[in-house]
Amino acid sequence: MIQEKKRKNGKMNLEKGIPFLLLVISIVSILTTIGIVFTLIFETFTFFDQVSIKEFLTAKKWYPFSETEGTFGILPLVSGTVKVTVIATIVAVPIGLLSAIYLSEYASERTRRIIKPILEVLAGIPTIVYGFFALTFVTPLLQKMIPSLEIFNALSPGIVMGIMIIPMIASLSEDALSSVPSSLREGALAMGSTKFEVSWKVVMPAAISGIIASIVLGISRAIGETMIVAVAGGSTPNLGLDITSSIQTMTAYIVQVSAGDAGYGTTIYYSIYAVGFTLFLFTLVMNLLAQFISRKFREEY
Repeated sequence: MIQEKKRKNGKMNLEKGIPFLLLVISIVSILTTIGIVFTLIFETFTFFDQVSIKEFLTAKKWYPFSETEGTFGILPLVSGTVKVTVIATIVAVPIGLLSAIYLSEYASERTRRIIKPILEVLAGIPTIVYGFFALTFVTPLLQKMIPSLEIFNALSPGIVMGIMIIPMIASLSEDALSSVPSSLREGALAMGSTKFEVSWKVVMPAAISGIIASIVLGISRAIGETMIVAVAGGSTPNLGLDITSSIQTMTAYIVQVSAGDAGYGTTIYYSIYAVGFTLFLFTLVMNLLAQFISRKFREEY
């Protein structure tokens, strides 16, 4: 009885300690996030002491390594980021959404258990591998169809980036579709609807909040992608709609400068914080948009 009581006391002490441990872990996570944000803000203000905000937001050239006075216009980097993100979205959304519909509505349980893990393996491939895949395989393949395509371009990394985010969109969308009650499907089928009509006119509208949230999160992931565009996109910041020439995204520029191309304390060094803060705002807006859409259009069953 004494030993049993000691075991119970030890278990109770452990139970009391777990909430405290979880609280500490949560506080560490929050403090880390706050530290990152304040570091970005502080270093960005240091950059704007040397470069005007007007030039940063409106100038159409980004030449920080110019031998004379550098030009720091963020628009070419934003242009490169948007181009590859749009291409990735065009590739990933149809494939990811159709894959989710097949897995949720058409595939058997055995097929789903086989295909879904294989699809999610794509999410575990290192992005540097995707980058070299885009450079050494996809780009030469595209050059056979588009002779004017340069070795570094926006099209190839955009396509490969779309392949990379397919698992995110497919998995989250499939979860949203699977959460729709079977009674809705059965009711629609009982009224004479075909399987296709049930999928597109009943199940998808019911799961639209989760589907849109998965797409927005996938786009946010594409905006913050680094190694694919750094390897296959090039390092030429160009403002325009041309997807066949070399580009540079915000993340690729951060990689370039962080590799040692600028000395500590220089304007170029502080520029990576300004670019990083801009990227942070992009991803923050996308995540907030995903949360808003999820809450606004969520169906309650």
